[in-house]
Order: sequence, then structure tokens, then C-alpha cells
Amino acid sequence: MNERDNLINRIRERVHHPATARELAKVLKIAREDRHGFKRDLNALVESGALLQIKGNRYGLPDKMDLIVGKLHTNAGGFGFVVAENATRGDGKDLYIAAANLTEAMHGDRVVARLERQTAKGPEGRIIRVLERASDSIVGRYEVDAGGLGYVVPFDRRVLTDIHVPTGESSSAEPGEMVLVGITRWPTATRGPVGRIVEVLGNINDPGVDTEIIIRKFGIPDEHSEEAVAEAVRLGTAVKEKDIRGRMDFRGVTTVTIDGEHARDFDDAITIEKLPNGHYWLGVHIADVSHYVKEGSALDEEGYDRGTSVYFTERAVHMFPAALATGLCSLNPHVDRLVQSCLMEVDRRGQVVRYETHDGVIHSDARMTYTAVNAILTERDPQTIEKYRELVPMFELMHELFGILNQRRRRRGSIDFDLPEAAVILTERGQIKDIIATERNVAHRLIEEFMLLANETVAAHLVAHRVPALHRVHEAPDVKKVLEFEEFITTLGYSLAASGSDVRPKHFQKLIDRIQGTPEERPIAALMLRTMQKARYDAASLGHFGLAAEHYAHFTSPIRRYPDLVVHRMLRESRGGAMTEARRAELDDEMPEAARHTSEMERRADEAERELLQWKKVRFMADKVGDEYEGFVTGVAQFGLFVELVEHYVEGLVHISSMADDYYRFVEQLHVLKGENTKKVYRLGDKVLVQVVRVDMERRQVDLGLVDILENVRREERPRGPIRSKTKPKKEQRSATRPRSAQRPGRRERQARKGRRGRT
Repeated sequence: MNERDNLINRIRERVHHPATARELAKVLKIAREDRHGFKRDLNALVESGALLQIKGNRYGLPDKMDLIVGKLHTNAGGFGFVVAENATRGDGKDLYIAAANLTEAMHGDRVVARLERQTAKGPEGRIIRVLERASDSIVGRYEVDAGGLGYVVPFDRRVLTDIHVPTGESSSAEPGEMVLVGITRWPTATRGPVGRIVEVLGNINDPGVDTEIIIRKFGIPDEHSEEAVAEAVRLGTAVKEKDIRGRMDFRGVTTVTIDGEHARDFDDAITIEKLPNGHYWLGVHIADVSHYVKEGSALDEEGYDRGTSVYFTERAVHMFPAALATGLCSLNPHVDRLVQSCLMEVDRRGQVVRYETHDGVIHSDARMTYTAVNAILTERDPQTIEKYRELVPMFELMHELFGILNQRRRRRGSIDFDLPEAAVILTERGQIKDIIATERNVAHRLIEEFMLLANETVAAHLVAHRVPALHRVHEAPDVKKVLEFEEFITTLGYSLAASGSDVRPKHFQKLIDRIQGTPEERPIAALMLRTMQKARYDAASLGHFGLAAEHYAHFTSPIRRYPDLVVHRMLRESRGGAMTEARRAELDDEMPEAARHTSEMERRADEAERELLQWKKVRFMADKVGDEYEGFVTGVAQFGLFVELVEHYVEGLVHISSMADDYYRFVEQLHVLKGENTKKVYRLGDKVLVQVVRVDMERRQVDLGLVDILENVRREERPRGPIRSKTKPKKEQRSATRPRSAQRPGRRERQARKGRRGRT
């Protein structure tokens, strides 16, 4: 616990009302010579939101004053929610903020909100202070109104107001172009924000602009600083002899990397052999980024700020400059590379009976692909086997160990989602040409199994040696969510066979085995994932529920994940002898904030990757309006059904307004929409036939309609000919008084009309 956490705890225990700095110092018995530092700590706590400064220069604890510190999430409908820090969004405790009570806050801001009343739908309140702005710039579309005034329409619909751009602040932007606008004056309760255009991104339909928009929207740093690039370049392109001294030399051991066809950075390599006792000696060798990226360096600061690499459909935004990520730290074949190695002796039941960790050096013999290894092990392709005949025995030994390790994990109940995923094929312009299903083959699975084993072994080592680190944790699901999940799957004839508090990973895995290959497999698996907690980083080893692992840490990807780099540093320190208590205390202070930050950066990367992919999928469907597809209901909400198309793996919305054959009511517990009169039910997992009704590029959404309902409604609306009144129109009444000869055209006139019809 650091000094400021200690100070907060003392205030909570001893001070029972908002107090001035003088009163706090007196109650807490702060020595006079320490009061300057004490006041500095108070200001830091106010800045962080742990304390609030109110009228009369008094300091108070937010929760004691019905105040909540958290992040504001606004909605395109004009309202918002404040999610308290250290809480999970959607847990039922979010504070609802009406549009009138948002004051000057914007989406993503860190705010202080006051709880004003409890309602049947949950707590409601108002924003009273903005602690930290989410960003000082916003991406959007530049427009000019009829009066010649410029403004930017935010791309993110959750940003609820346009940004005024004064004359002369529009740079070279043309109306309709996408831009990045820097905020020069924040909004108040009575006026909107003002800004100036700092970057013109171009037309939204130009190649690559969509990626640039998403990068700017999420505030992902795209270019590396000159200092970081210079540091990476100075490191050179080859391993120096002095760097090899004192390392375990694995260059004489047959070593391979196995990655995807298009991978450019290789951060893990494998060695394996059979020991005389029948056990396996597995080596997982990971690029030693920590040797080159020193704490406090420009590279380290950039790596920490980014937290992770981000992988878009067209390109990657690397955590480190390319000279490092795809050069010196990439385990390229036929060159020396520095590694941190975890070597494990694995018995016939998959237990690690002995392990070693080393600073090492390898010389990879081959850069293998998942496709090639699968061709050797599964397809038994003669040409591929002949091409890699010297390595084939190694791959067969890997396959043998994979089966043992996979069975071990299954015995302990590790959850294994193995659903096919969507892979996109792009045109030269960056648009999606096709979307196909990809499944993990045996090569993917065996590498994953080896990485999991190394991660567990390293995590257990760090815990055993009391070394502070960043652990990958996945806590047990919320009991209420488990009960709701059980209630739903019971309607489909399934069960977890365990109560909410007693549920274990094995219960979920057994259910996955039962639903495999059934129509309801994808939706049940999707709902199961929503039932689970989100994995995150933590300074404490809290276990990994999904993997049924007692200890787990990320060790295997330091090129693309900062937490792995931290684990490498800690692993090296643990090999350097006993850690002093002073060093341990220093690290204990640093790790919680590093865990919070890297978890947040991971979520940012995931959201950015997902949004760009969804946008490209929507564009892919733009020319398919009117086409019909089979799909599965993947989500049920009060406003309609989410349906994933079988053919393209694209998800669209069947809005309830299009379900016009009945009044449909949402039954939340059962995840169904039920017709009041027809009693027709649409539930999660149902297979449906849908038609693409509209592709909304503004909302980046595919609107679908249920074919059977659309046809019924159209049939009822189809005109059945004019309805004639029994009362004659006035013209007919007048004509009825004329002579019969006057009512009918003569023969000559009839012939003339016939001629006109013929000519037309």
C-alpha cells in the first residue's frame, strides 16, 4: 500500500465529516515539518478523485457524500450513465444521468456525479464536476451552414453536440471531409464546444480513411516519437556478441516458430525432445524485449502508454517501432536472437514435474506456418512432408504432447470455446471482398497449448518467489448472471447441473460439449461469454476461471503486450537473487496502476478493432439490399432481434417496428420476444430467414426484416382494386341526362382513338 492509499484509509477511519486541511492535519497528527508534503498529497488525492474539495475548502470522501467518481458513457439518445471506478458496466449500479443533468461533461470524461434519487429502474443523478477529459480532440465530418459558419459533426454518435469551428480555424478542410478537431473551449450548460481543425483525414470513402478515423476516434497513438525510433535504430539489426555472454546457448537445438502466413513479428519459438524417462522436455522461447527496452527509456514510456499493439484488417499499429517489433526482437529464421526461455519437463499426464527459466539465445531453423504444420500432421500431405522431412519427427512429438496437455486441461475443467471465426478478404482499396469462416487447426491449438503451459508455469514461479508482477486474472462469474443463464438454457432443454455459487469451469465445458454442432451452439456460447467476467490484469494472482488455473500471467508476447514485458523483467529479477523488501514495496506501489492502465488499453484496442471490422462488414452489405439470408438470433432486446447471417458472419438488427404482424413483448429472463395475439415467439438461437432491408452507413448498421412477417404485411397491404361507391359521381349523373348518342363516341371517333393507341 502506498502513502496516499494509507492516507485515505486513515481519513476514512478517523475523520467523520468533511474537514479543512488544518483539521485533517490535527486529527491525523501530521508533524508541522511534514505539512507541506501532506497538502501536496491532499491535492493529488483531489486530482485523482479519491477525495473531493467542497465549499469552505473542506475535503470529503465521495461515497460518504452520495457522490460517485467514474467514467461517463453517453448515448445517442441524449442521456448517459456514470460507471463507478472499480465497477463493471451493466452491473445494475450505473448512475443514470438525464440530458439536462450532463452539464458540461462529454462522453468518456472522468466525472464526479451526485446520487439524487433511487427509482425502480435504478439510481439517478447529475454531473457536478469533470475531473479529467477523455480527449482534447474529436474526429468528425466538417460542414458549413447556410450562414457560412463551420462546424464538425462528431463521428462518434455518443458525442452529443457539434463542435463550432470559427472562421480561419478550418485549415484546408472542405465541407464533407473527415477531420480531427482540437477542442479550444469546452462546453458549458448553455453553449457548445468550440475547436479548430488540426488534421484533415479526407473523404470517408477513400481507401484507408476508415482506419485513420477509428485510430483518431479511440485516441490510439499512430506514430512513434522521434526519441523512441532513434533508440530502436541505435540498437542495430543484429545481436551483438557482448549481449550473448552469460546466456544459455540454445543455438545448437532444433528450433522453429509457427505463426500465420501474414505474420511479420515472431515472438515465440519452440524446442522439444523426449527424455530417457519417457517425459517431454518442452522449451518455450520468447523474444527478450526487456533486454533492449529499459525502464524509463523512451521506448518503455511509449510501450506503457500504448499498452498493446492494435491489429486492424489492413494494418497493425505496433506497440514498438518496426526496427524492434519486426526486426531485432522478432525471432526470424537463420539469425541469432535473444530470448527468455521456460523449459518444462512434462510427464505422461501433462504435469510439469520440473522447470527452468533462463536468459537465452536461439537460432531458429525454420519459420513455419499453421497451414504447413497442419498439412503435415492432419492432412499428411506428401509434398509438405517431403519439404520439411528433417523437422517432421519434431512436429509429431509436438502433436503427441499436445494431446496429453489438452486432455489434462479438459480433466480439470478448462473452458474451450472452439467456434469458427470470421476472416475477411480485402480488395486493394481496403474494402471487404468476402467474409469466410476460419477454424483453428491442430497447429493453432498445439501452439496455444504450449503457450498456456508456459504462462501458468511462469506465474506460479513468480508467486512462489513472492515477486510482484502483472497477473492475468479471470474471476468467477456473478451468481445472478449464472442463475439467469441457467434459467434461459433450461428452456432449451439444457442445464449447468450446478447452482450459481457452486458452478465451476467444468460445468460450462460440459455444456459446450453437449451443444456442439447444434443450431443453438453459437447463441448459447455467446450468452455464456456475456455471463462470464472480462479477463483483466491485476497485481494479485486471483486465478483464471476460464482456464481453471490457480495462477496465470502473460509471458509469451512482449513484442505486442506491455504486461508480458513487465513479467519478463520480474522473471529476470527473480533469477538475480532474493528481492529486498524495499524493492518489493516499490513494485507493490507501481503494479496496481500498471494493471489498471494496461487493462484499459487492452479494452480500447479490442473496441477499436471490433468497430472497424463492423464498419467494413456494413459496407460489404451495402449492395445486398433486398437479398435474403439464413441467420441465427444472437441477441434479443426490447427494441428487436440481433441476427447473424450464416453466409457472411455479419450481424444485423431486426427492429421491432418491422415486426408489424403483432405486438411483441420482451421477456428478459427468457431472452425472447413474444407476440401478444399470435403467441409467436422469437428466442435466442432461433434460425430465421431474413431480408436486408436497409444498410445505414451513418449508424453503421444493417437493418434486417423477417421474411415471413414482411411477406404477410405486404400481402395485407397489397391493393385489391378500386372500391366503387353505389352513388354515381356527378359527371355520370350529368351524362345520364344526355341522349344515348351523345354518351357514346361515334364510329369515326372510335377509329381515331384506336389509331392513336396503335401509334403510341
